[in-house]
Amino acid sequence: MTRLQKILVPTDLSEHSRRALVYGSRLAAEDNAALVILHIANELNSWEITNEFEIYAGNYNQVWPLDRVLSEASLDLSNFLEPHMEQLKKLPRTTKRVMLGNVLDQITSVAEEDKADLIIMSPRRNRGLRHWLGGGITDRVTRLSPCPVLSITQPLPSQPWRGKLVPSFFGWPKQRTVEI
Repeated sequence: MTRLQKILVPTDLSEHSRRALVYGSRLAAEDNAALVILHIANELNSWEITNEFEIYAGNYNQVWPLDRVLSEASLDLSNFLEPHMEQLKKLPRTTKRVMLGNVLDQITSVAEEDKADLIIMSPRRNRGLRHWLGGGITDRVTRLSPCPVLSITQPLPSQPWRGKLVPSFFGWPKQRTVEI
């Protein structure tokens, strides 16, 4: 089996992506690989509305400069990574990248540019209408990425057994069930 050279971990600064970051940093430490942490800044964060009067007056098109949006996103990423700094310092090479644009396009382009060997993501479990229509970000990245994608999810809690039928005898020719 070939060793991993570069691991890409996209993050949206949520607890779900923190799980992928921890797993990616452990895997990078085991394989002595470089870790690239990617955060795609939200384009909606560049709009600044100061009060309700400006909305009604039509003066709501004050847009932050792109360098301010990227610097705010970089600061947010640094605050997100702060609890993991000791673990990240042990890695041979860790890179933070902050980009602006479409999440799917940026993840796949960075994976292709950096020649990543693996992308580690942690999807959310909420399956809404958007997921049924187009799939989640992790699903789409899996279909379009130039390298394998590892999806890390939190285990589901076990369901209660009350009122279920459980086989009590596995013999032939007939099976019996017991209600719990």
